[in-house]
Amino acid sequence: MVLRGLSVEVPPRTVVCLVGPNGAGKSTVLKVASGLLRPREGRVVVDGADVTGQGPQQMLRSGLAHVLQGHSVFREMTVEENVLLGAYTLRDRARIAERVAFVRELFPVVGERWKQLAGLLSGGQQKQVEFARSLMIDPKVVLLDEPSMGLDPKTTATVFQQIARMRDAGTAVLLVEQNARRALETADLGCVLDLGRVHISGPAAELLADQRLSELYLGGRPKAAS
Repeated sequence: MVLRGLSVEVPPRTVVCLVGPNGAGKSTVLKVASGLLRPREGRVVVDGADVTGQGPQQMLRSGLAHVLQGHSVFREMTVEENVLLGAYTLRDRARIAERVAFVRELFPVVGERWKQLAGLLSGGQQKQVEFARSLMIDPKVVLLDEPSMGLDPKTTATVFQQIARMRDAGTAVLLVEQNARRALETADLGCVLDLGRVHISGPAAELLADQRLSELYLGGRPKAAS
């Protein structure tokens, strides 16, 4: 048993961040939510509909997209081909064209590199291709697992800016991130997980301001600039 009596709600147009020590169950939450793991008890509900037990493909149709940890672009395919893979459950060509226009505007680098091989893009640019692909189905919720892993600080800042843009464009985001402080600075709400339970939750700004939580889970307060 990894998760024990855990309950997490992701409101529309909101970034909810899960933070906590290694082994707290953060990535497991995403795997249960996306259908990669089936919960022994409890429910997964999307927009009022009980989707517990559905597989990943069914979860996509229910409005839930999962961007996995690490890079998942196909390097020998173009950016266009990678993004269109996210629309494989759609049959309406007009709808697909509408979503393509949306993601190209939301992520300018995707539009600029549309015909280029994805393998030629930087790590941060590839991550934006993954974000664009996840939005092709117009999901209600996007699950992001460690989106800044392996990225330098400047690229990490860009990735978090794009997460905020996803939220501002109307998508709810459930975020698991190794850079807990940076994630909470972007998030609206935060949940601190420990031993498979929600230890504390609330507005992200309040969690950041809590000195004890900062020392336990965020590496202490950042030093003030001199």
